Amino acid sequence: MKIFDTHAHYDDEAFDGERETLLGQMHREGVETIVNIGCSMDNSRQIVKWIKDYDFLYGTVGVHPSDIEELQEKDMEELAGLSQDKDIVAIGEIGLDYHYGSDNKEIQKHWFSRQLEVALAQGLPVVIHSREAAKDTLDIMKGIHKGEGGGVIHCFSYGVDMAREYLNMGYYIGIGGVLTFKNARKLKEVAAYAPMEQLVLETDAPYLAPVPYRGKRNCSLYLSRVAEELAAIKNLPVSEIYEITFENARRLYRLD
Repeated sequence: MKIFDTHAHYDDEAFDGERETLLGQMHREGVETIVNIGCSMDNSRQIVKWIKDYDFLYGTVGVHPSDIEELQEKDMEELAGLSQDKDIVAIGEIGLDYHYGSDNKEIQKHWFSRQLEVALAQGLPVVIHSREAAKDTLDIMKGIHKGEGGGVIHCFSYGVDMAREYLNMGYYIGIGGVLTFKNARKLKEVAAYAPMEQLVLETDAPYLAPVPYRGKRNCSLYLSRVAEELAAIKNLPVSEIYEITFENARRLYRLD
């Protein structure tokens, strides 16, 4: 069994005090590769340095829509520079989030667009965050990125029609703990519809732990629950889910 967690936040304070022990344990127990995701300029800078301590960690750099208020154009130059590190595999997580209102909708769209342009200029895939912003996210993706460079729609939360748009452009769909929730009907439908070759496993650790750990701190070992649920939906052996998603993740992040 080889597990590839395509989206985690092990630099989060939730892991303070036991980060090194937990990462070592997970690696020994089959978590072969983890991509630690950037969310702000500060933590993107830190990720570039921190992942050097672990040969099974890669990173991304980018600014989450909840952290864009203080961004300046010079940050885009720095982001481009950070992305040139050999262990940085994507720009992300970037996107739009209207869950808490859309007072800054235009600002979000501006910096989402600019970071997509950075990804294109650097020739890197993108990690997309989209929450309650389906149309605007898709419109910007179609207008700027158009599948060029590839990428993943993280924590996919829309229906089959929206999934079809992204799949047709060649993007991957990130599947995590939400798949195990009883109320995850839309995501289960998307998982059933999407070709296995365009699905990847992710935790969003420490968030979104699967059942029966829901509400607790998530970690990459819990991806076994997600893989089991996906295996049932796809009518495939769990071993095949691990194998296919592992290779998908390597293609997504160009680690072959």
